[in-house]
Amino acid sequence: MLTKKAKYGLKAMVDLARLEAGRSSFVADVAERNGIPKKFLDAILGELRNAGLLTSKKGKAGGYMLSKPPQQITVGSIVRALDGPLAPIACASRSAYVPCDDCRDVKTCQVRLLMIEVRNSISDVLDKQSLAELRDIGDTDMSSFVYEI
Repeated sequence: MLTKKAKYGLKAMVDLARLEAGRSSFVADVAERNGIPKKFLDAILGELRNAGLLTSKKGKAGGYMLSKPPQQITVGSIVRALDGPLAPIACASRSAYVPCDDCRDVKTCQVRLLMIEVRNSISDVLDKQSLAELRDIGDTDMSSFVYEI
C-alpha cells in the first residue's frame, strides 16, 4: 500500500511539475495548495532532494524545483525514493532482497514467485509513467469515457 508520505510526495511533485521550467516554490505554498502538513512536507521534499529529484535554493527567490524536466522523472523513482522497494515482500525485491527464514527453496516458493509477478506489474506501471503524464492525467477530457443510458 502506498504510504501517506509517498502520496503527499507525488502530489507535491505534480504541483512542482506545473510550474514554469526553472521556477521554484516554497514548501509552505506547496503544502497549502495541496492540503499537506508543512512540517511533514519539509521532510518529504528533503528526501526527494537527497534522491536527486529536486533542487532547492535559499532566500527570497528560493524554494524547491524539479532537478530535471518532468518527462524525465518516473513515478516509480518518486515512490522508491520515499517508500523504498516496490516488492510486497523482501524475498521478491530486486534492490533489497532478503530471503525468508521459513523458505526451503527460493526457486520454487509459490508465494515468492507470485510476489515477483506483483512487483514486476507494479514496476511496469510506475516506471512507464512520467511525472509529466501524471500531471496531465486530470487535464484529460473525460467526455469520451461517459456512457449515457
